[in-house]
Amino acid sequence: MTVRTWPFVILLAALLAPSTAWAERIWDAELKRYLTEQEMSHAEVFLTEDDALKLMFPTSERIRKDSIHLTPEKKNQIEERIGWKFPEEGFEVFIGETGTKIDGYAMIQNTIGKHKPMTYMVGVDPTGACTNVELLVFREARGSEVRTKRFNAQYEGKTVSDPIRINRDIINISGATMSVRSFSAGVKRVLVLIDEYYLKPIGLGSDSVAARKAEKGFFGMLFGN
Repeated sequence: MTVRTWPFVILLAALLAPSTAWAERIWDAELKRYLTEQEMSHAEVFLTEDDALKLMFPTSERIRKDSIHLTPEKKNQIEERIGWKFPEEGFEVFIGETGTKIDGYAMIQNTIGKHKPMTYMVGVDPTGACTNVELLVFREARGSEVRTKRFNAQYEGKTVSDPIRINRDIINISGATMSVRSFSAGVKRVLVLIDEYYLKPIGLGSDSVAARKAEKGFFGMLFGN
């Protein structure tokens, strides 16, 4: 290659090299345009971690932190139960306690909404039912309506036996479908994790509940109760 060809090669490489700014652009199919820089950097902080914990455990004497580490086998099992795969291999769990009694559990979730992750906390009572869901940080341009109690109250009382899916037992929000799906997926994952790691080991998990229901049904058939 002669020296004269170098300027042309450099220019060609510059033209063919992907622009960093262009590579970071995200197309929004609903808006039918690329998201603006302001929309891409958008982040609304609604609650801190401490604020959310006070809402999850309003009467607890103390809140301690525990951690879950998933083995590959256990991770596969969890993914099969919730119906989707996730990259995380570990989670932190907050446990509210009063005296020797466990008041409940709470976990922070970061799941992708439409383009970026949103951060929220899910509370679970000692029997495995969802008690509360609170949005901490929302990073999308639209869809923050999931933080309203009018919407997220429908997760309260849900257990691992519920579908927790749009058009099944969760009512969607127009224009915020991806946020609703993300919320629902995170709630389901928390319920399954608490069930597997905290309730099953002490005989209060979904398997024990199912066994008791089956036994009750069997004796009901025998004695007509």
